[in-house]
Amino acid sequence: MKKTYTAKPKDINRKWYIIDAKDKILGRLAVKAATILRGKHKPIFTPHLDTGDGVIVINAAKIKVTGRKMKQKVYSRYSGYPGGQREVTLETLLAKRPVTVIRLAVKRMLPIGPLGRDLIKKLRVYADDKHKMTGVKPTVLEV
Repeated sequence: MKKTYTAKPKDINRKWYIIDAKDKILGRLAVKAATILRGKHKPIFTPHLDTGDGVIVINAAKIKVTGRKMKQKVYSRYSGYPGGQREVTLETLLAKRPVTVIRLAVKRMLPIGPLGRDLIKKLRVYADDKHKMTGVKPTVLEV
């Protein structure tokens, strides 16, 4: 009888990957980043544990989307007060805060709860091609 394998914390060794978002499609990039953060690319993947690696995304301001999403996709937030609902289009948000666009796309593909909150901490997004993570020696990942 075969037993189910469960990864132990000592078995997990982490790496860092770097993804260049220039002229990449937002959804496809977010899926790849979420897969790596979650650890699904590893044979020791365990659903209830953080077995994933870190991801650095550069050139977030140069991301692309298909169709008419730039004008039609709307991000909403609500403060909790009457009249406190705010809506902003993808085009506006990408111009003002491109890091937020990628961070939200990846975060919404991760599990909700403590595991998801731990996973999103391993995501670093930068608007241009400069990043501060040179000490971890990231591996370039093609999307």
